[in-house]
Amino acid sequence: MSSLMTAALRALAVTLALLGAGSALAHEGHDHGAAPPPVTKSIAPRGEAASAAFELVAVPREGTLTLYLDRFQTGAPIANATLTVETPTGPVTAQAAEPGIYRLPAPWLSKPGHHDLLVTVTAGSDLDVLPVALDLSDPAAAAPASVPATQAISATVTQALPALTHDLKTRVSQADPVLLTVAGGSFLLGLLVMLALRGGRRVPVVAALAITATLLLSATAFAHGGEDHGADEKPVQGAALVQPAPGAAPTDLAQRLPDGSVFVPKPTQHLLGLRTVMTEVGTFHRTIGLPGRIIPNPNASGVVQSSVGGRLSPPPSGQFPRLGTPVTKGDVLAYVTPPVARVDISDMRQTQGQLDQQIATVQRRVERYAKLATTGAVAQVQLDEAQDELKGLKDRRAALDKIRMEPEALVAPVSGVIAEASAIAGQMAAAGQMVFQIVDPKTLWVEALSFDALGGAENATARLADGRTLALTYRGSGLADRNQAIPVQFAISGDTNGLRVGQFVTVQAATNTELQGLALPRAAVVRTGNGQDVVYEHTSAERYAARQVRVTPLDGNRVLVAVGIGAGKRVVTQGAELLDQVR
Repeated sequence: MSSLMTAALRALAVTLALLGAGSALAHEGHDHGAAPPPVTKSIAPRGEAASAAFELVAVPREGTLTLYLDRFQTGAPIANATLTVETPTGPVTAQAAEPGIYRLPAPWLSKPGHHDLLVTVTAGSDLDVLPVALDLSDPAAAAPASVPATQAISATVTQALPALTHDLKTRVSQADPVLLTVAGGSFLLGLLVMLALRGGRRVPVVAALAITATLLLSATAFAHGGEDHGADEKPVQGAALVQPAPGAAPTDLAQRLPDGSVFVPKPTQHLLGLRTVMTEVGTFHRTIGLPGRIIPNPNASGVVQSSVGGRLSPPPSGQFPRLGTPVTKGDVLAYVTPPVARVDISDMRQTQGQLDQQIATVQRRVERYAKLATTGAVAQVQLDEAQDELKGLKDRRAALDKIRMEPEALVAPVSGVIAEASAIAGQMAAAGQMVFQIVDPKTLWVEALSFDALGGAENATARLADGRTLALTYRGSGLADRNQAIPVQFAISGDTNGLRVGQFVTVQAATNTELQGLALPRAAVVRTGNGQDVVYEHTSAERYAARQVRVTPLDGNRVLVAVGIGAGKRVVTQGAELLDQVR
């Protein structure tokens, strides 16, 4: 009977203890407690090492050690390197699997604990020895050997029995009547079950606990009044990374950690093409942004105009040159036939008649003088004069016909490409009207408008709408204002493929004012949702931290970081936009 009473007392003590905890959770106005920290995406155990030239990450998995080797300053994967690892079984050379990825079999990694490795890296002329430490947890320690549930519960109850018995009176005095009723009923029910089975096999204490726990959970559910505190609870920010649950395979996924940094495993870094640069403080000239547009080079372009008004007709090829057609200096592009008025036609016919009469008269005189000159009756001088007069009259007659019938040829003044054409067969072109514009696409200029005088502006770049940048060479600025601004002209240096005359650009021109700071590519700066500019610092092999910065334009490709990050830091210059999307 003493053993029976002891078991009953244990059941009652545990019941009251659970009731006390349940009442604290069930009543309105009481603290329901903070939600447990969330379990983030699991990551596999890993070790890392770095030197001035290399950055190495070692990841053991399924009996294989995978080594990721990158350049320390740029983050670029290193291919064709030699990695020799000092293992417990001796030195082993890792085999290259992909650029920057090397693998070697490591059955000794199945033993949990601390492993110190020495990796000798040879890449070209660079040689370094990197120590790597691996800490492998014991799955058996994380998941202890299972014991029967009855023994575990009995041991727990036995250990907690003295404290629960001492607190029994206090719990009873403070408990609500309804809860006391539930507890008493649970106790009696468990006691009756034990008495009924007294004659047979002894019932363990877990049977009474199971019954009382069922009633307790029912009472607690009713006490909440229909509230649901499970599905709507949000995870608490600031939870640390935890090891994967026993038996669950770790998955290396890019994730944003509770402290705001971003964990990106090496395979993902290679996939996103992340690259970094080491920051350095320098002195740069202050730049200003100017609106500008592309114009043709005045020395390598020209226009084709008609000197007289007339009707356009095609060149000898039969077709007008269209846009984009290359032409050479001296090519005939079109003809202009001037119109002749009726009055002019009448005058021309009258003049032609007079010339014809004079030609006929002089022709007869020349013939007569030629006959007389043989007898000496007419001097040879008179014959020569008559012949000269006849020739002049014929030339005047031919020129009059030519002026009436021959059109004006429009000739290309320079070699280049037809940039603008307005010629149509039969079109009447006015005197001075531009029919064609010829541009050399290999030599283009940029004209910008500046509100400040530029002192030389040797360092200038132009930025297109698509992000492309052009190097510019200063050519000069005007002395006369244009719309309260000074026109400044630059020559485009380098490739001009794809550029069009009249295309708008933004010119970044340097001034004489000097500034100090860090020069970074524009792609390194990311604009966050709140409008703040940030850059991502590569703090360790697989972690990146966002740094808020204040930047000013430096040129078409770079910005100047004044505040937010110092020198000697690795900043992401390629893939920063993708890195900012990791959640």
